[in-house]
Amino acid sequence: MVSLNTDILQSWIVLLLWPMTRILAMIAVAPVLSHRSISARVKISMALMMTLALLPSLPQPPLLDIFSWRGMLVLAQQMVIGFAIGFSMRIVFAAVEMAGQMIGMTMGLGFAMFYDPQTQGQSNAISQFMVLLTTLIFLSLDGHLLMISAVMESFANFPLSAEWQGGLDFMKMANWGGKIFSAGLLISLPAIAALLITNMALGILTRTAPQLNLFGIGFPVTIAIGYVVVALVLPGILQPILQLIQESTANMALRF
Repeated sequence: MVSLNTDILQSWIVLLLWPMTRILAMIAVAPVLSHRSISARVKISMALMMTLALLPSLPQPPLLDIFSWRGMLVLAQQMVIGFAIGFSMRIVFAAVEMAGQMIGMTMGLGFAMFYDPQTQGQSNAISQFMVLLTTLIFLSLDGHLLMISAVMESFANFPLSAEWQGGLDFMKMANWGGKIFSAGLLISLPAIAALLITNMALGILTRTAPQLNLFGIGFPVTIAIGYVVVALVLPGILQPILQLIQESTANMALRF
């Protein structure tokens, strides 16, 4: 009869818990995989299957008490590494969403905001369209498989250890977070510039012909020109999005 003591049970739990924590942290923030339409049961099952597939290639983890401070440190490390992998790709979608929000607000679609269940916030039609377009590009490039591959390879770069991983450059991660604003402005700049010229022309027109109803003419003209401009600059918008995805793929390897 095989006898199981506390140490053996704890070693089995640790061998499964810590890698699964890193994978779950990545799934929790990664685009597409973290979508609210995917139930928590499916996400946990996905992380469990990935962990079981990864177990034969993992070295023996440190034998620590799970509830000790060193065990909690290892658990926190796995969460940080998993969040960093998912965050590196989440930046792309945040930048595109910000660009869509700026274009929509400039077009005058601020009054046409609706609830987005994914972000749990308000967004406009342009933002939703651009996020959907980015999702299609992301899936066509096998971005979801790249994220899974990155979290698998991270165990070679950052193995399970009781010591704090010094290879993580948090300043570079913070600077990468700043790409949300710079990339969002870069993507939306052509449309915003065209709409700014349109608004200036409408302003000059109302000054020269005060009898014109600005609110009756301005909104339809701005929205119509906005859609035309978005359709014209869409091929040029795809290149910055592709570049962002490529940079995020490089950062997902966590070789900071």
